[in-house]
Amino acid sequence: MNNIAGKPLNGDLEDDDEDEANDDGLEAWERAYTEDRSWESLQEDESGLLRPIDTTAIHHAQYRRRLRALASNAATARIQKGLIRYLYIVVDLSKAASERDFRPSRMAVIAKQVELFIREFFDQNPLSHVGLVTTKDGVANCLTDLGGSPESHIKALMGKLECSGDASLQNALELVHSNLNQIPSYGHREVLILYSALSTCDPGDLMETIQKCKKSKIRCSVIGLAAEMFICKHLCQETGGTYSVALDESHFKELILEHSPPPPAIAEYATANLIKMGFPQRAAEGSVAICTCHEEAKTGGGYTCPRCKVRVCELPTECRVCGLTLISSPHLARSYHHLFPIVPFAEISPSSQNDPNHSFPNTCFGCQQSLLSQGFGAGNKAELSVSCPKCKQQFCLDCDMYIHESLHNCPGCESFRHSKSVTIAQ
Repeated sequence: MNNIAGKPLNGDLEDDDEDEANDDGLEAWERAYTEDRSWESLQEDESGLLRPIDTTAIHHAQYRRRLRALASNAATARIQKGLIRYLYIVVDLSKAASERDFRPSRMAVIAKQVELFIREFFDQNPLSHVGLVTTKDGVANCLTDLGGSPESHIKALMGKLECSGDASLQNALELVHSNLNQIPSYGHREVLILYSALSTCDPGDLMETIQKCKKSKIRCSVIGLAAEMFICKHLCQETGGTYSVALDESHFKELILEHSPPPPAIAEYATANLIKMGFPQRAAEGSVAICTCHEEAKTGGGYTCPRCKVRVCELPTECRVCGLTLISSPHLARSYHHLFPIVPFAEISPSSQNDPNHSFPNTCFGCQQSLLSQGFGAGNKAELSVSCPKCKQQFCLDCDMYIHESLHNCPGCESFRHSKSVTIAQ
């Protein structure tokens, strides 16, 4: 029998079905590589060696998108932010965390991103404290108490990466509630839950626990690594937090880093308080004293509490003898920029930069690097740059990221203010 035109043979039909089945059976990380086809971006140089793939454009686009989102939220209203935060990170180490839809596993991705988040958190919030809680086998365990040492939290987490049993959302919230309920009124109580499971094994009524957290002014946020869950969404809505589900590892990194800057304070709970703080002096290198942090004698280094004269290892912290908050002046200065952030710089497209009616500099005001691409065969084409709306100085995208994320001061505005003050003095 002749084959009808346009109809595939049985063998061809079976092959097509097998191909579709293979495509549908791919893991999430495999589909990401298949769709991106990053190997097609590889290029060879003059000597035949492979050039590294340039991913700076992707990072710049993600940064500009995140910056615009933060600016739009800040422009809607005058927002009060809490500079002293007490945050518990709840890590789900149930058997669901061993799934391999994230490469190499959900647990490995969570551990990697939590380490980056803790370092970024203390860089953005030097006066804040972090604690770690894990949930598995139907119970919740306090891995580390609230403290200001990122290394101790990271070391404790890396030593307890074992998945087993089911997760218990209620037990984790009860444990966090008992610890955060003792925090003074000036501290902002927060919980960030990294949840891998699609269920929760609770001994009682979870809705009552959610209302307890809401009454205690605890802001709960959840980042899921599986599908969306109603109970997690309800928890975030009741307590004023945010709920999101990560699509892949890069998306999970963006979601968790969004919790580094201090969130807006809840209106009815935002009250002004006077806080006693001490600025301890660094001890002499040759002095020997008992450290209250580790309860052992140490030689040199450390800081002396100005009230009770005991030794502590690092700042910021609370004195274990008199309870005084001990900080340094740089910590206080680094927390100040959240109240008055730098406005986002305006983008200057390459087409407008080539406009003969407007004269733009060809070098970045910050790093003095050329703003013209010098690639092979590209000529002297203008690249995307940004401009400060106040001083009108032009910066490259790398300097834009450094100014908004680390420096928190515009070099053009600072130089203009310095030159103005020198002129007035003369």
